[in-house]
Amino acid sequence: MTSEFMTTGEVADYLRLKERKVYELVRERAIPCARVTGKLLFPRRQIDAWVSGAVEYDGPALPTPPPVLAGSHDPLLEWAVRASGCGLALLAEGSRDGLGRLAAGQAVMSGLHLIDRTDGTYGPKPATEALPGVPDLVVIQWAWRDQGLMVARGNPLEISTLANAVASGHRMARRQPGSGSDVLLAYLMEREGLDPSALPVAPSPALTETDLAALIVDGKADYGLGIGAVARQFGLDFLPLHRERFDLALRRRDYFEAAVQALLAFTRVPDFTARAAGLDGYDIANLGQVIYNR
Repeated sequence: MTSEFMTTGEVADYLRLKERKVYELVRERAIPCARVTGKLLFPRRQIDAWVSGAVEYDGPALPTPPPVLAGSHDPLLEWAVRASGCGLALLAEGSRDGLGRLAAGQAVMSGLHLIDRTDGTYGPKPATEALPGVPDLVVIQWAWRDQGLMVARGNPLEISTLANAVASGHRMARRQPGSGSDVLLAYLMEREGLDPSALPVAPSPALTETDLAALIVDGKADYGLGIGAVARQFGLDFLPLHRERFDLALRRRDYFEAAVQALLAFTRVPDFTARAAGLDGYDIANLGQVIYNR
């Protein structure tokens, strides 16, 4: 886990300076630091703010992105945005859509859970590929979640596996192309040698986890790939298939925006911890861990 405090050697590497120069800055009281039992520690957030405040730029004012959290839908994140009063607006239209909006300056932050189909991991690669021109990209972990098949209560169609559901010809509720769940579905089907073209699907894609669950409850689909927490919320049965990581991508300069800081601060209060504990299949032990810092 990335520490909130850096040692002299770590801050030197972080700023690409010699340690000798760091000690000079400390002596001049020119860099944020603290002495704890004779050891120098550097608060990461204050170091980032210190660097941002030293930027020299005479060009036109840099546009400030709107307070929009785009990307993939997550029920815990949706609740936290509302309960924290952070002022962010949600625009959940899929992981890749969110990264596109972040790159275009149409959002301050984006949620994503894009699996790397080459090795089944959740690294920063999708975000870095989507934002090649962003020099200060940061990706932080939100939560690990259980993904699986949502089916009607009591599982009347006796769906047991993805292969069984596809072979039986049941109607599947699907997320929109470019969503993390749709990318995961392609990965799972490829791994099991299943043919996506033979898959009967509901007529309209679901834009969120809750939309997908509603299609099953309303009888417009027989099953769908989603997260366990939403299945429980809608009284559906759930067959776990995969563990995935949900991340938040943003620019380092926007990390210190009031709305972003208010949301992240809320994740440290007891109400948030209790809410996460009440959701099936969530692990927030490393929430806030920096996955990537370009």
